[in-house]
Amino acid sequence: MTISGKELSAKLKAEMAAEVAAFPEKYGRVPHLVVILVGDDPASISYVTGKAKASEVVGIRNTTIRRPADISENELLDLIRQLNADDAVDGILVQLPLPGHISEAKVIETISREKDVDGFHPLNVAALWQKQPCILPCTPKGIIKMLKAAGVEIEGKRAVVIGRSNIVGLPVAKLLLDRNATVTIAHSRTRNLPELARQAEILVVAIGRPKFVTADMVSEGAVVIDVGVNRDPETGRLCGDVDFAAVEPKASVITPVPGGVGPMTICCLMENTIECFLNSRKKGRTDA
Repeated sequence: MTISGKELSAKLKAEMAAEVAAFPEKYGRVPHLVVILVGDDPASISYVTGKAKASEVVGIRNTTIRRPADISENELLDLIRQLNADDAVDGILVQLPLPGHISEAKVIETISREKDVDGFHPLNVAALWQKQPCILPCTPKGIIKMLKAAGVEIEGKRAVVIGRSNIVGLPVAKLLLDRNATVTIAHSRTRNLPELARQAEILVVAIGRPKFVTADMVSEGAVVIDVGVNRDPETGRLCGDVDFAAVEPKASVITPVPGGVGPMTICCLMENTIECFLNSRKKGRTDA
């Protein structure tokens, strides 16, 4: 079975739109997401455009702030601080990657934890590992929603996560652990990786290597979640970290690229923006 992230995200966005439609009467306005785009990277522009379109569908106010690639680090951090202080802004996202002269770590740390819709702030990451309330990272959150929608039982399963980034690999491993899976975290150079991958009942791959996972690395009936977005070196088309054509016949559940995890990441960004908005209402924040 192929899980369509497009179909699931469309369903969830429709549910969110119905919820947001009541906000103007109840709260006086709708949630407001601000996305900062630095430079002119085509992939980043595409991602930001997708977020704006999703915001429109859900009924969230979206503002995109574009800055040149040569903006100084201090200028960017000052802009973030201004948005932190603006009570009419509920979520802040800085599109990654950033130019080399800007520290992504400093940018992530500067965004207010309460407006960190990506779930990357160190305090949100720490809260995740301590099982405290926090904003969950969008992609791992989306993966769990996809598994649930597909009827995949996580408890008691053997899961292997190939990829150990703070954005996907580590947090998705934690979310699987929290649902009582037995989780092994690996990377592309792990010794005997094919043998390890074949032990997985749930295999999550997030390393950014086109068609890295081949059919001999997947056991019959495994659930395969492909987070990679790459260009096929032979065709130039988008492809994942998994050789979909070769692996799909063996997998009981698999996500395609494109159209799999990607749409769910943006869907969960919308959900996180609404969550930040509602959290601020609970704290009695007044809007400027």
